[in-house]
Amino acid sequence: MGNTTALKVLCTTLLIEKSPQALPLGVACIASAIKNDPRTKDFYDVELQDFCLEDPEMAGIFAGATDGGKEAAEERAGLYLAGELAKKEPRIVLFSVYVWNHVVLERAARCLKKIKPEIITVAGGPEVTASPFVFEGFDYTIAGAGEEASVLLLQALAGNAGKKELPQIPGLYFLDGKPGIFEFRRTAPCLPDRLYSPYLDGTLDVSRYGGALWELARGCPFKCSYCYESKGEKKVSYFPMERIKKEIELFAEKKVPQVFVLDPTYNASKDRALKMLRLIEEKTPDTFYYFEARAEFIDRELAKAFSRVHCALQIGMQSADPEVLKNVNRTMDRKKFIKNIGYLNEEGVTFGFDLIYGLPGDTLKGFKNSIDFALSLYPNNLELFCLSVLPGTDLYDSAKDFSLVWQHQPPYNVLSTPQFPEGELKKAASLAKAVNLFYTKGRAVSWFNCVVYHLHKKPTAFLGEFEKYLKEEKVSLLPEPSLLEIRKLQKDFVKRQFAKARLEKYTDIVLDMIELYGAMSDADGEGKSSTVKLRYWPEDVLSEYAMDLPFFCANAESHRCTVKVQPSAEGAVFKIL
Repeated sequence: MGNTTALKVLCTTLLIEKSPQALPLGVACIASAIKNDPRTKDFYDVELQDFCLEDPEMAGIFAGATDGGKEAAEERAGLYLAGELAKKEPRIVLFSVYVWNHVVLERAARCLKKIKPEIITVAGGPEVTASPFVFEGFDYTIAGAGEEASVLLLQALAGNAGKKELPQIPGLYFLDGKPGIFEFRRTAPCLPDRLYSPYLDGTLDVSRYGGALWELARGCPFKCSYCYESKGEKKVSYFPMERIKKEIELFAEKKVPQVFVLDPTYNASKDRALKMLRLIEEKTPDTFYYFEARAEFIDRELAKAFSRVHCALQIGMQSADPEVLKNVNRTMDRKKFIKNIGYLNEEGVTFGFDLIYGLPGDTLKGFKNSIDFALSLYPNNLELFCLSVLPGTDLYDSAKDFSLVWQHQPPYNVLSTPQFPEGELKKAASLAKAVNLFYTKGRAVSWFNCVVYHLHKKPTAFLGEFEKYLKEEKVSLLPEPSLLEIRKLQKDFVKRQFAKARLEKYTDIVLDMIELYGAMSDADGEGKSSTVKLRYWPEDVLSEYAMDLPFFCANAESHRCTVKVQPSAEGAVFKIL
Protein backbone atom coordinates (compact mmCIF):
# COMPACT_ATOMS: atom_id res chain seq x y z
CA MET A 1 0.00 0.00 0.00
CA GLY A 2 1.37 3.39 -0.96
CA ASN A 3 -0.30 5.30 1.88
CA THR A 4 2.17 5.21 4.81
CA THR A 5 -0.44 6.62 7.20
CA ALA A 6 -2.83 3.70 6.64
CA LEU A 7 -4.45 2.39 9.81
CA LYS A 8 -3.85 -1.25 10.72
CA VAL A 9 -6.96 -3.45 10.60
CA LEU A 10 -6.95 -7.06 11.77
CA CYS A 11 -9.70 -9.45 10.68
CA THR A 12 -9.64 -12.45 12.97
CA THR A 13 -11.47 -15.55 14.15
CA LEU A 14 -10.88 -18.74 16.13
CA LEU A 15 -11.26 -21.94 14.09
CA ILE A 16 -12.52 -25.17 15.60
CA GLU A 17 -10.04 -27.35 13.68
CA LYS A 18 -7.40 -27.30 10.96
CA SER A 19 -9.33 -28.43 7.92
CA PRO A 20 -10.80 -27.05 4.69
CA GLN A 21 -14.27 -27.12 6.29
CA ALA A 22 -13.07 -24.73 9.01
CA LEU A 23 -11.26 -22.32 6.67
CA PRO A 24 -11.99 -18.68 7.72
CA LEU A 25 -13.98 -17.73 4.65
CA GLY A 26 -16.45 -15.39 6.37
CA VAL A 27 -13.89 -13.08 7.94
CA ALA A 28 -11.73 -13.29 4.79
CA CYS A 29 -14.67 -11.89 2.79
CA ILE A 30 -14.79 -8.93 5.19
CA ALA A 31 -11.04 -8.39 4.78
CA SER A 32 -11.38 -8.49 0.98
CA ALA A 33 -14.20 -5.96 1.05
CA ILE A 34 -12.16 -3.47 3.09
CA LYS A 35 -9.01 -4.05 0.99
CA ASN A 36 -10.73 -3.56 -2.36
CA ASP A 37 -13.64 -1.18 -1.85
CA PRO A 38 -12.81 2.35 -3.14
CA ARG A 39 -14.32 3.82 0.04
CA THR A 40 -11.75 2.16 2.33
CA LYS A 41 -8.81 0.70 0.39
CA ASP A 42 -6.64 3.84 0.59
CA PHE A 43 -7.10 4.30 4.33
CA TYR A 44 -6.41 0.85 5.78
CA ASP A 45 -3.73 -1.83 5.86
CA VAL A 46 -5.76 -5.03 6.25
CA GLU A 47 -4.48 -8.36 7.55
CA LEU A 48 -6.25 -11.68 8.11
CA GLN A 49 -5.09 -13.53 11.23
CA ASP A 50 -6.82 -16.74 12.23
CA PHE A 51 -6.23 -18.90 15.28
CA CYS A 52 -7.23 -22.52 15.84
CA LEU A 53 -8.22 -24.63 18.84
CA GLU A 54 -5.75 -27.23 17.54
CA ASP A 55 -2.79 -24.81 17.64
CA PRO A 56 -0.24 -26.00 20.25
CA GLU A 57 -0.81 -22.95 22.47
CA MET A 58 -4.61 -23.23 22.41
CA ALA A 59 -4.59 -27.02 22.72
CA GLY A 60 -2.31 -26.68 25.75
CA ILE A 61 -4.69 -24.23 27.40
CA PHE A 62 -7.69 -26.52 27.01
CA ALA A 63 -5.87 -29.83 27.60
CA GLY A 64 -7.56 -31.70 30.43
CA ALA A 65 -10.03 -28.87 31.10
CA THR A 66 -13.18 -30.43 32.59
CA ASP A 67 -16.55 -28.69 32.74
CA GLY A 68 -15.49 -27.14 36.03
CA GLY A 69 -12.23 -25.80 34.62
CA LYS A 70 -13.56 -24.77 31.22
CA GLU A 71 -14.31 -21.20 32.26
CA ALA A 72 -10.77 -20.65 33.52
CA ALA A 73 -9.37 -22.14 30.30
CA GLU A 74 -11.57 -19.83 28.21
CA GLU A 75 -10.29 -16.85 30.21
CA ARG A 76 -6.67 -17.87 29.60
CA ALA A 77 -7.40 -18.46 25.91
CA GLY A 78 -8.94 -14.99 25.61
CA LEU A 79 -5.90 -13.43 27.28
CA TYR A 80 -3.55 -15.32 24.96
CA LEU A 81 -5.42 -14.20 21.82
CA ALA A 82 -5.52 -10.61 23.04
CA GLY A 83 -1.76 -10.65 23.54
CA GLU A 84 -1.14 -12.04 20.07
CA LEU A 85 -3.46 -9.45 18.47
CA ALA A 86 -1.93 -6.57 20.43
CA LYS A 87 1.55 -7.45 19.07
CA LYS A 88 0.31 -6.46 15.61
CA GLU A 89 -0.50 -2.95 16.92
CA PRO A 90 -3.87 -2.67 15.15
CA ARG A 91 -6.18 0.32 15.26
CA ILE A 92 -9.28 -1.77 14.57
CA VAL A 93 -9.96 -5.48 15.10
CA LEU A 94 -12.92 -7.26 13.50
CA PHE A 95 -13.93 -10.59 15.06
CA SER A 96 -15.95 -13.32 13.33
CA VAL A 97 -18.04 -15.02 16.03
CA TYR A 98 -19.54 -18.53 15.88
CA VAL A 99 -21.08 -20.95 18.38
CA TRP A 100 -17.72 -22.60 19.17
CA ASN A 101 -15.68 -19.41 19.66
CA HIS A 102 -18.30 -17.03 21.10
CA VAL A 103 -17.04 -17.03 24.71
CA VAL A 104 -13.31 -17.01 23.96
CA LEU A 105 -13.50 -14.18 21.41
CA GLU A 106 -15.62 -11.99 23.66
CA ARG A 107 -13.07 -12.45 26.44
CA ALA A 108 -10.24 -11.77 24.00
CA ALA A 109 -11.90 -8.47 23.03
CA ARG A 110 -12.25 -7.44 26.68
CA CYS A 111 -8.60 -8.26 27.39
CA LEU A 112 -7.50 -6.41 24.27
CA LYS A 113 -9.27 -3.25 25.43
CA LYS A 114 -7.42 -3.47 28.76
CA ILE A 115 -4.07 -3.82 26.99
CA LYS A 116 -4.74 -1.07 24.43
CA PRO A 117 -7.93 0.91 25.25
CA GLU A 118 -7.68 2.90 22.02
CA ILE A 119 -8.26 -0.18 19.82
CA ILE A 120 -11.74 -0.30 18.28
CA THR A 121 -13.34 -3.77 18.37
CA VAL A 122 -16.09 -4.95 16.03
CA ALA A 123 -17.90 -8.30 16.03
CA GLY A 124 -19.96 -10.03 13.36
CA GLY A 125 -20.93 -13.52 12.29
CA PRO A 126 -23.86 -15.87 12.98
CA GLU A 127 -23.78 -15.51 16.78
CA VAL A 128 -23.75 -11.73 16.57
CA THR A 129 -26.46 -11.66 13.92
CA ALA A 130 -28.67 -13.65 16.30
CA SER A 131 -28.28 -11.21 19.23
CA PRO A 132 -26.21 -8.18 18.26
CA PHE A 133 -26.86 -6.16 21.43
CA VAL A 134 -26.07 -8.64 24.20
CA PHE A 135 -22.29 -8.69 23.74
CA GLU A 136 -20.34 -6.70 26.33
CA GLY A 137 -16.83 -7.09 24.95
CA PHE A 138 -17.05 -5.10 21.70
CA ASP A 139 -17.46 -1.47 20.65
CA TYR A 140 -19.63 -2.37 17.66
CA THR A 141 -21.56 -5.36 16.44
CA ILE A 142 -22.87 -6.06 12.94
CA ALA A 143 -25.97 -8.17 12.30
CA GLY A 144 -26.27 -9.85 8.91
CA ALA A 145 -23.89 -10.12 5.95
CA GLY A 146 -21.08 -7.83 7.03
CA GLU A 147 -19.20 -6.68 3.94
CA GLU A 148 -21.17 -3.48 3.26
CA ALA A 149 -21.67 -2.51 6.91
CA SER A 150 -17.98 -3.05 7.68
CA VAL A 151 -16.94 -0.83 4.78
CA LEU A 152 -19.40 1.91 5.81
CA LEU A 153 -18.21 1.76 9.42
CA LEU A 154 -14.53 1.96 8.50
CA GLN A 155 -15.24 4.71 5.98
CA ALA A 156 -16.83 6.76 8.74
CA LEU A 157 -14.02 6.02 11.20
CA ALA A 158 -11.42 6.99 8.59
CA GLY A 159 -13.19 10.36 8.31
CA ASN A 160 -12.41 10.89 12.00
CA ALA A 161 -16.06 10.88 13.00
CA GLY A 162 -16.54 10.34 16.74
CA LYS A 163 -18.07 7.02 17.69
CA LYS A 164 -21.38 8.51 18.71
CA GLU A 165 -21.55 10.67 15.61
CA LEU A 166 -21.44 7.83 13.11
CA PRO A 167 -24.19 7.74 10.49
CA GLN A 168 -27.02 5.26 10.89
CA ILE A 169 -25.82 2.07 9.19
CA PRO A 170 -28.34 -0.78 8.87
CA GLY A 171 -27.26 -3.68 11.06
CA LEU A 172 -24.58 -1.69 12.93
CA TYR A 173 -24.86 -1.36 16.72
CA PHE A 174 -22.74 0.92 18.91
CA LEU A 175 -22.26 -0.77 22.29
CA ASP A 176 -19.34 1.10 23.86
CA GLY A 177 -18.49 -2.00 25.87
CA LYS A 178 -21.95 -2.26 27.45
CA PRO A 179 -25.12 -4.17 26.49
CA GLY A 180 -27.91 -2.06 25.06
CA ILE A 181 -31.44 -2.27 23.71
CA PHE A 182 -31.98 -1.31 20.11
CA GLU A 183 -34.48 -1.79 17.35
CA PHE A 184 -33.25 -4.96 15.64
CA ARG A 185 -32.27 -4.53 11.99
CA ARG A 186 -30.04 -6.72 9.87
CA THR A 187 -27.82 -5.30 7.19
CA ALA A 188 -29.21 -5.24 3.68
CA PRO A 189 -28.22 -8.39 1.74
CA CYS A 190 -24.93 -7.95 -0.12
CA LEU A 191 -25.40 -8.52 -3.83
CA PRO A 192 -22.91 -11.23 -4.92
CA ASP A 193 -21.85 -9.33 -8.03
CA ARG A 194 -20.58 -6.51 -5.81
CA LEU A 195 -18.48 -8.72 -3.53
CA TYR A 196 -14.75 -9.40 -3.84
CA SER A 197 -13.19 -12.86 -3.87
CA PRO A 198 -10.70 -13.52 -1.03
CA TYR A 199 -9.18 -16.27 -3.18
CA LEU A 200 -8.57 -14.11 -6.23
CA ASP A 201 -7.09 -11.17 -4.29
CA GLY A 202 -4.74 -13.41 -2.26
CA THR A 203 -6.40 -12.89 1.13
CA LEU A 204 -6.84 -16.67 1.42
CA ASP A 205 -4.08 -19.04 0.37
CA VAL A 206 -5.81 -22.31 -0.49
CA SER A 207 -2.56 -24.26 -0.20
CA ARG A 208 -2.41 -23.42 3.52
CA TYR A 209 -5.67 -25.16 4.41
CA GLY A 210 -5.51 -28.32 2.27
CA GLY A 211 -8.68 -27.39 0.43
CA ALA A 212 -11.26 -24.67 -0.02
CA LEU A 213 -14.70 -23.55 1.08
CA TRP A 214 -16.51 -22.24 -1.96
CA GLU A 215 -19.48 -19.91 -2.17
CA LEU A 216 -21.47 -20.17 -5.39
CA ALA A 217 -24.55 -18.46 -4.00
CA ARG A 218 -26.01 -16.89 -0.90
CA GLY A 219 -29.42 -17.50 0.59
CA CYS A 220 -31.77 -20.46 0.70
CA PRO A 221 -35.24 -20.98 -0.79
CA PHE A 222 -36.35 -22.82 2.37
CA LYS A 223 -37.07 -21.63 5.91
CA CYS A 224 -36.25 -24.60 8.15
CA SER A 225 -36.95 -23.12 11.57
CA TYR A 226 -33.79 -24.46 13.29
CA CYS A 227 -31.46 -22.84 10.72
CA TYR A 228 -29.98 -19.33 10.66
CA GLU A 229 -31.46 -18.99 7.16
CA SER A 230 -34.99 -19.19 8.66
CA LYS A 231 -35.01 -15.41 9.08
CA GLY A 232 -33.19 -14.62 5.86
CA GLU A 233 -34.76 -13.79 2.53
CA LYS A 234 -36.41 -16.81 0.98
CA LYS A 235 -34.41 -16.56 -2.22
CA VAL A 236 -31.01 -17.41 -3.65
CA SER A 237 -28.57 -14.85 -5.08
CA TYR A 238 -25.90 -16.33 -7.35
CA PHE A 239 -22.31 -15.23 -7.75
CA PRO A 240 -21.36 -14.16 -11.30
CA MET A 241 -20.09 -16.96 -13.53
CA GLU A 242 -17.06 -14.83 -14.46
CA ARG A 243 -15.88 -14.88 -10.82
CA ILE A 244 -16.69 -18.58 -10.41
CA LYS A 245 -14.67 -19.51 -13.51
CA LYS A 246 -11.66 -17.52 -12.29
CA GLU A 247 -11.85 -19.20 -8.86
CA ILE A 248 -12.09 -22.70 -10.30
CA GLU A 249 -9.16 -21.95 -12.61
CA LEU A 250 -7.19 -20.91 -9.50
CA PHE A 251 -8.19 -24.18 -7.78
CA ALA A 252 -6.95 -26.05 -10.86
CA GLU A 253 -3.68 -24.12 -10.93
CA LYS A 254 -3.08 -24.74 -7.20
CA LYS A 255 -4.15 -28.39 -7.54
CA VAL A 256 -6.62 -28.03 -4.67
CA PRO A 257 -7.44 -31.59 -3.53
CA GLN A 258 -10.91 -30.94 -2.07
CA VAL A 259 -13.57 -28.24 -2.17
CA PHE A 260 -16.54 -27.89 0.17
CA VAL A 261 -19.39 -26.05 -1.55
CA LEU A 262 -21.16 -23.88 1.03
CA ASP A 263 -24.50 -23.42 -0.71
CA PRO A 264 -27.16 -24.79 1.69
CA THR A 265 -29.05 -26.19 -1.32
CA TYR A 266 -26.65 -26.68 -4.22
CA ASN A 267 -29.34 -28.08 -6.52
CA ALA A 268 -31.96 -25.39 -5.84
CA SER A 269 -31.56 -24.53 -9.54
CA LYS A 270 -31.14 -27.65 -11.65
CA ASP A 271 -29.89 -25.78 -14.72
CA ARG A 272 -27.22 -23.94 -12.78
CA ALA A 273 -26.23 -27.11 -10.89
CA LEU A 274 -25.72 -28.95 -14.19
CA LYS A 275 -23.76 -26.03 -15.66
CA MET A 276 -21.48 -25.95 -12.62
CA LEU A 277 -20.91 -29.72 -12.70
CA ARG A 278 -19.85 -29.51 -16.35
CA LEU A 279 -17.39 -26.74 -15.43
CA ILE A 280 -16.03 -28.80 -12.51
CA GLU A 281 -15.64 -31.85 -14.75
CA GLU A 282 -13.76 -29.80 -17.35
CA LYS A 283 -11.51 -27.66 -15.10
CA THR A 284 -10.78 -29.76 -11.99
CA PRO A 285 -11.29 -33.44 -12.82
CA ASP A 286 -8.97 -34.56 -9.99
CA THR A 287 -10.51 -32.43 -7.22
CA PHE A 288 -13.04 -33.95 -4.79
CA TYR A 289 -16.17 -31.85 -4.14
CA TYR A 290 -18.66 -31.93 -1.27
CA PHE A 291 -22.19 -30.65 -1.87
CA GLU A 292 -25.28 -30.12 0.29
CA ALA A 293 -28.34 -31.11 -1.70
CA ARG A 294 -32.10 -31.62 -1.38
CA ALA A 295 -33.34 -35.06 -2.35
CA GLU A 296 -36.58 -33.58 -3.71
CA PHE A 297 -34.66 -31.89 -6.55
CA ILE A 298 -32.59 -34.88 -7.66
CA ASP A 299 -33.56 -36.64 -10.89
CA ARG A 300 -31.83 -39.11 -13.19
CA GLU A 301 -30.09 -36.40 -15.25
CA LEU A 302 -28.65 -34.69 -12.17
CA ALA A 303 -27.57 -38.02 -10.66
CA LYS A 304 -25.67 -38.86 -13.87
CA ALA A 305 -23.98 -35.45 -13.79
CA PHE A 306 -22.88 -35.96 -10.17
CA SER A 307 -21.50 -39.39 -11.10
CA ARG A 308 -19.13 -37.82 -13.65
CA VAL A 309 -17.22 -35.80 -11.04
CA HIS A 310 -15.41 -36.86 -7.88
CA CYS A 311 -17.90 -35.83 -5.24
CA ALA A 312 -20.09 -36.66 -2.27
CA LEU A 313 -23.52 -35.28 -1.41
CA GLN A 314 -24.82 -34.60 2.09
CA ILE A 315 -28.60 -34.62 2.25
CA GLY A 316 -30.53 -33.16 5.16
CA MET A 317 -33.24 -35.68 5.98
CA GLN A 318 -33.42 -34.57 9.66
CA SER A 319 -36.33 -36.95 10.35
CA ALA A 320 -38.34 -39.53 8.43
CA ASP A 321 -41.58 -38.47 10.17
CA PRO A 322 -43.54 -35.91 8.10
CA GLU A 323 -45.40 -34.69 11.20
CA VAL A 324 -42.15 -33.99 13.05
CA LEU A 325 -40.74 -32.23 9.98
CA LYS A 326 -43.84 -30.05 9.77
CA ASN A 327 -42.98 -28.62 13.19
CA VAL A 328 -39.72 -27.21 11.78
CA ASN A 329 -41.08 -26.05 8.40
CA ARG A 330 -39.89 -29.03 6.37
CA THR A 331 -41.68 -31.61 4.27
CA MET A 332 -41.02 -35.12 3.03
CA ASP A 333 -42.68 -37.16 0.29
CA ARG A 334 -41.39 -40.63 1.20
CA LYS A 335 -42.05 -42.22 -2.19
CA LYS A 336 -40.34 -39.38 -4.04
CA PHE A 337 -37.46 -39.36 -1.55
CA ILE A 338 -36.84 -43.09 -2.03
CA LYS A 339 -37.12 -42.78 -5.80
CA ASN A 340 -34.66 -39.90 -6.07
CA ILE A 341 -32.13 -41.48 -3.72
CA GLY A 342 -32.45 -44.57 -5.93
CA TYR A 343 -31.07 -42.54 -8.85
CA LEU A 344 -27.95 -41.78 -6.80
CA ASN A 345 -27.48 -45.44 -5.93
CA GLU A 346 -27.98 -46.49 -9.56
CA GLU A 347 -25.28 -44.06 -10.69
CA GLY A 348 -22.88 -44.94 -7.87
CA VAL A 349 -22.89 -41.46 -6.33
CA THR A 350 -21.51 -41.19 -2.80
CA PHE A 351 -24.03 -39.60 -0.42
CA GLY A 352 -24.93 -39.34 3.24
CA PHE A 353 -27.83 -38.18 5.41
CA ASP A 354 -28.15 -35.79 8.34
CA LEU A 355 -30.58 -36.63 11.15
CA ILE A 356 -31.45 -34.55 14.22
CA TYR A 357 -32.65 -35.95 17.54
CA GLY A 358 -34.71 -33.81 19.90
CA LEU A 359 -36.86 -32.11 17.24
CA PRO A 360 -40.24 -30.82 18.50
CA GLY A 361 -42.72 -33.69 18.55
CA ASP A 362 -40.12 -36.42 18.00
CA THR A 363 -39.48 -39.34 20.35
CA LEU A 364 -36.68 -41.83 20.91
CA LYS A 365 -38.73 -44.44 19.04
CA GLY A 366 -39.30 -41.99 16.19
CA PHE A 367 -35.59 -41.18 16.03
CA LYS A 368 -34.79 -44.90 15.78
CA ASN A 369 -37.38 -45.27 13.01
CA SER A 370 -35.67 -42.43 11.13
CA ILE A 371 -32.30 -44.19 11.45
CA ASP A 372 -33.81 -47.47 10.20
CA PHE A 373 -35.37 -45.72 7.21
CA ALA A 374 -32.16 -43.82 6.41
CA LEU A 375 -29.94 -46.91 6.55
CA SER A 376 -32.32 -48.85 4.30
CA LEU A 377 -31.32 -46.44 1.49
CA TYR A 378 -27.58 -47.31 1.63
CA PRO A 379 -26.04 -43.94 2.60
CA ASN A 380 -22.25 -43.87 2.84
CA ASN A 381 -22.51 -41.99 6.11
CA LEU A 382 -25.09 -40.98 8.67
CA GLU A 383 -24.48 -37.78 10.63
CA LEU A 384 -26.56 -37.63 13.83
CA PHE A 385 -26.91 -34.34 15.73
CA CYS A 386 -28.62 -33.14 18.85
CA LEU A 387 -31.01 -30.26 18.10
CA SER A 388 -29.48 -26.84 18.74
CA VAL A 389 -31.94 -24.05 19.54
CA LEU A 390 -29.89 -21.31 17.90
CA PRO A 391 -30.60 -17.68 18.82
CA GLY A 392 -31.77 -15.76 15.80
CA THR A 393 -33.80 -18.63 14.33
CA ASP A 394 -37.55 -19.11 14.08
CA LEU A 395 -37.27 -22.16 16.32
CA TYR A 396 -35.69 -20.03 19.04
CA ASP A 397 -38.71 -17.73 18.92
CA SER A 398 -41.19 -20.63 19.11
CA ALA A 399 -39.22 -22.92 21.45
CA LYS A 400 -41.37 -22.13 24.48
CA ASP A 401 -44.51 -22.91 22.48
CA PHE A 402 -43.09 -26.43 22.03
CA SER A 403 -42.07 -26.53 25.73
CA LEU A 404 -38.43 -27.07 24.80
CA VAL A 405 -35.74 -26.83 27.48
CA TRP A 406 -32.31 -25.99 26.11
CA GLN A 407 -28.88 -24.62 26.94
CA HIS A 408 -28.82 -20.83 26.77
CA GLN A 409 -25.07 -20.83 26.12
CA PRO A 410 -23.23 -22.45 23.18
CA PRO A 411 -23.80 -25.05 21.80
CA TYR A 412 -27.51 -24.42 22.70
CA ASN A 413 -28.39 -28.13 22.72
CA VAL A 414 -31.93 -29.12 23.63
CA LEU A 415 -32.05 -30.70 27.10
CA SER A 416 -35.59 -32.06 27.08
CA THR A 417 -38.93 -31.87 25.29
CA PRO A 418 -42.33 -33.19 26.42
CA GLN A 419 -41.94 -36.16 24.04
CA PHE A 420 -38.17 -36.54 24.34
CA PRO A 421 -37.22 -36.24 28.04
CA GLU A 422 -33.64 -35.82 29.24
CA GLY A 423 -33.03 -39.51 29.83
CA GLU A 424 -34.22 -40.42 26.33
CA LEU A 425 -32.02 -37.73 24.79
CA LYS A 426 -29.01 -39.25 26.55
CA LYS A 427 -29.96 -42.65 25.11
CA ALA A 428 -30.21 -41.09 21.65
CA ALA A 429 -26.77 -39.49 22.08
CA SER A 430 -25.26 -42.82 23.12
CA LEU A 431 -26.87 -44.63 20.17
CA ALA A 432 -25.62 -41.89 17.83
CA LYS A 433 -22.03 -42.58 18.94
CA ALA A 434 -22.45 -46.30 18.25
CA VAL A 435 -23.94 -45.63 14.81
CA ASN A 436 -21.13 -43.23 13.97
CA LEU A 437 -18.43 -45.68 15.02
CA PHE A 438 -19.81 -48.87 13.48
CA TYR A 439 -21.47 -47.55 10.33
CA THR A 440 -19.93 -44.22 9.33
CA LYS A 441 -16.39 -44.43 10.70
CA GLY A 442 -16.41 -48.18 10.02
CA ARG A 443 -17.44 -47.63 6.37
CA ALA A 444 -19.98 -50.43 6.59
CA VAL A 445 -22.34 -49.37 3.79
CA SER A 446 -21.35 -52.17 1.38
CA TRP A 447 -22.24 -55.05 3.70
CA PHE A 448 -24.30 -53.61 6.56
CA ASN A 449 -27.82 -54.27 5.22
CA CYS A 450 -26.82 -57.81 4.23
CA VAL A 451 -25.77 -58.53 7.81
CA VAL A 452 -28.87 -57.12 9.54
CA TYR A 453 -31.17 -58.78 6.98
CA HIS A 454 -29.81 -62.27 7.67
CA LEU A 455 -29.86 -61.64 11.42
CA HIS A 456 -33.54 -60.60 11.07
CA LYS A 457 -32.90 -57.38 12.97
CA LYS A 458 -33.68 -53.75 12.43
CA PRO A 459 -30.55 -51.63 12.04
CA THR A 460 -31.16 -49.82 15.34
CA ALA A 461 -31.67 -53.11 17.22
CA PHE A 462 -28.35 -54.38 15.84
CA LEU A 463 -26.54 -51.10 16.55
CA GLY A 464 -28.12 -50.89 20.00
CA GLU A 465 -26.53 -54.24 20.81
CA PHE A 466 -23.23 -52.94 19.46
CA GLU A 467 -23.61 -50.03 21.89
CA LYS A 468 -23.99 -52.54 24.78
CA TYR A 469 -21.03 -54.53 23.45
CA LEU A 470 -18.81 -51.41 23.62
CA LYS A 471 -19.79 -50.88 27.26
CA GLU A 472 -19.33 -54.54 28.21
CA GLU A 473 -15.91 -54.66 26.58
CA LYS A 474 -15.02 -51.29 28.11
CA VAL A 475 -14.05 -49.87 24.70
CA SER A 476 -12.84 -46.29 25.03
CA LEU A 477 -13.89 -43.86 22.32
CA LEU A 478 -11.34 -41.27 23.46
CA PRO A 479 -9.16 -41.13 21.54
CA GLU A 480 -11.24 -42.38 18.63
CA PRO A 481 -10.23 -45.89 17.53
CA SER A 482 -8.26 -46.20 14.29
CA LEU A 483 -9.78 -47.74 11.17
CA LEU A 484 -8.01 -51.02 11.88
CA GLU A 485 -9.26 -51.01 15.46
CA ILE A 486 -12.83 -50.29 14.32
CA ARG A 487 -12.63 -53.11 11.79
CA LYS A 488 -11.47 -55.47 14.52
CA LEU A 489 -14.44 -54.42 16.69
CA GLN A 490 -16.82 -54.94 13.76
CA LYS A 491 -15.53 -58.45 13.06
CA ASP A 492 -15.62 -59.51 16.70
CA PHE A 493 -19.14 -58.16 17.24
CA VAL A 494 -20.54 -59.59 13.99
CA LYS A 495 -18.97 -62.97 14.77
CA ARG A 496 -20.70 -62.98 18.17
CA GLN A 497 -24.02 -61.96 16.64
CA PHE A 498 -23.94 -64.76 14.08
CA ALA A 499 -22.97 -67.29 16.74
CA LYS A 500 -25.80 -66.10 18.96
CA ALA A 501 -28.22 -66.54 16.04
CA ARG A 502 -26.72 -69.98 15.26
CA LEU A 503 -25.60 -68.77 11.85
CA GLU A 504 -21.90 -69.63 12.25
CA LYS A 505 -21.80 -71.18 8.78
CA TYR A 506 -22.11 -67.67 7.28
CA THR A 507 -19.41 -66.10 9.44
CA ASP A 508 -16.49 -66.64 7.04
CA ILE A 509 -18.04 -64.84 4.08
CA VAL A 510 -19.23 -61.94 6.25
CA LEU A 511 -15.77 -61.50 7.78
CA ASP A 512 -14.29 -61.58 4.26
CA MET A 513 -16.69 -58.81 3.24
CA ILE A 514 -15.63 -56.67 6.18
CA GLU A 515 -11.95 -57.22 5.36
CA LEU A 516 -12.08 -56.73 1.60
CA TYR A 517 -14.58 -53.86 1.42
CA GLY A 518 -12.67 -52.19 4.25
CA ALA A 519 -9.36 -52.46 2.42
CA MET A 520 -10.94 -51.08 -0.75
CA SER A 521 -12.43 -48.12 1.12
CA ASP A 522 -8.98 -47.44 2.62
CA ALA A 523 -7.51 -47.41 -0.88
CA ASP A 524 -10.21 -45.07 -2.19
CA GLY A 525 -10.41 -42.84 0.86
CA GLU A 526 -6.79 -42.57 2.01
CA GLY A 527 -4.86 -43.86 -1.00
CA LYS A 528 -3.64 -46.64 1.28
CA SER A 529 -2.41 -50.05 0.10
CA SER A 530 -3.03 -53.07 2.32
CA THR A 531 -2.89 -56.85 2.33
CA VAL A 532 -5.78 -59.00 3.61
CA LYS A 533 -6.25 -62.72 4.12
CA LEU A 534 -9.53 -64.13 2.79
CA ARG A 535 -11.34 -67.44 2.94
CA TYR A 536 -12.94 -67.02 -0.51
CA TRP A 537 -11.81 -65.67 -3.88
CA PRO A 538 -12.05 -61.84 -3.86
CA GLU A 539 -14.17 -61.84 -7.07
CA ASP A 540 -16.72 -64.01 -5.29
CA VAL A 541 -16.70 -61.87 -2.15
CA LEU A 542 -17.44 -58.75 -4.23
CA SER A 543 -20.14 -60.40 -6.35
CA GLU A 544 -23.84 -59.68 -5.89
CA TYR A 545 -24.33 -63.35 -5.03
CA ALA A 546 -22.38 -62.89 -1.79
CA MET A 547 -25.25 -60.79 -0.44
CA ASP A 548 -27.45 -63.91 -0.43
CA LEU A 549 -25.56 -65.74 2.29
CA PRO A 550 -27.38 -69.13 2.10
CA PHE A 551 -27.03 -69.26 -1.71
CA PHE A 552 -23.39 -68.19 -1.60
CA CYS A 553 -22.34 -70.69 1.06
CA ALA A 554 -24.15 -73.48 -0.78
CA ASN A 555 -22.44 -72.74 -4.11
CA ALA A 556 -19.11 -70.94 -3.60
CA GLU A 557 -15.90 -72.84 -3.01
CA SER A 558 -13.81 -71.89 -0.04
CA HIS A 559 -10.30 -70.88 -1.06
CA ARG A 560 -7.90 -69.26 1.34
CA CYS A 561 -5.83 -66.56 -0.32
CA THR A 562 -3.82 -63.41 0.34
CA VAL A 563 -4.95 -60.32 -1.54
CA LYS A 564 -3.20 -56.99 -2.04
CA VAL A 565 -5.51 -53.98 -2.41
CA GLN A 566 -4.17 -50.67 -3.70
CA PRO A 567 -5.41 -47.36 -5.12
CA SER A 568 -5.46 -46.53 -8.82
CA ALA A 569 -6.79 -43.77 -11.06
CA GLU A 570 -9.91 -45.89 -11.67
CA GLY A 571 -10.45 -46.69 -7.99
CA ALA A 572 -9.33 -49.50 -5.70
CA VAL A 573 -7.87 -52.57 -7.44
CA PHE A 574 -6.70 -55.91 -6.05
CA LYS A 575 -4.49 -58.81 -7.00
CA ILE A 576 -4.07 -62.26 -5.50
CA LEU A 577 -0.56 -62.87 -4.18
